[in-house]
Amino acid sequence: MIANYHTHTYRCHHASGTEREYIEKAIAEGLTVMGFSDHVPMPFPDGHESSFRIRIEELEDYIRTLEALREEYRDRIQILIGFEAEYYPAYFEDMLRLLEPYDYDYMILGQHFIDNETAPYNATPMTDEEALCRYVDQVLEGLSTGKYTYLAHPDVYNFVGDEAIYEYHMRRLCEGCRQMNIPIEVNLLGLMGGRHYPSDRFFRIAGEVGNVAVIGCDAHHVKDVADPAALRAGAEFAARYGLDVLETVELRDPKK
Repeated sequence: MIANYHTHTYRCHHASGTEREYIEKAIAEGLTVMGFSDHVPMPFPDGHESSFRIRIEELEDYIRTLEALREEYRDRIQILIGFEAEYYPAYFEDMLRLLEPYDYDYMILGQHFIDNETAPYNATPMTDEEALCRYVDQVLEGLSTGKYTYLAHPDVYNFVGDEAIYEYHMRRLCEGCRQMNIPIEVNLLGLMGGRHYPSDRFFRIAGEVGNVAVIGCDAHHVKDVADPAALRAGAEFAARYGLDVLETVELRDPKK
């Protein structure tokens, strides 16, 4: 691995370590590109304050801290400023307006919920085909905006119903990503943490469709940055399904 685009900070309130510690670990592990993608602040109209993302009042400090570190480390590693962001159609434009004053490099799509945080978390075991269909439709609609560089943990939706239903809708997702040339992520946090993703059944479909993949550390702790054991496991997982794994990805400008 020479580049990681999926890194969180303590500002998401469920990670630890300073940005400097993450950067120093990335340099020690030989990375040449370190992308920070903390959970985007979301301006919910009812004033709801999420418990797992940057708060709106913390946004300025997130950007300014990384800008200063990008300048300080410019001769040692490339620092990218980004966000992991859901696509909620009702709030999407408000989110973009909130970010508009700032200079940031990319967004990755991590669809933890459908529509908003009042819905069940997508990692909850579910059997509803309509909800699975909405997950896939919403992800594809979000990717079609051209604002997202890649799809994080594409198989986060934990469907435990009929396998034929899962196959049909997730094949739609994989085919849509391939048509839009959107990489899908092999998520090391899930792999090393024994989560239901990355899943064999999903990536078997991805391998058949011919999706391109990217390895994402999804680092919430400094030790997670380019951990050698995790990287070996991720490479073996991708190879199992014949996935073409990108060393670096072409960033899509979310401000265009």
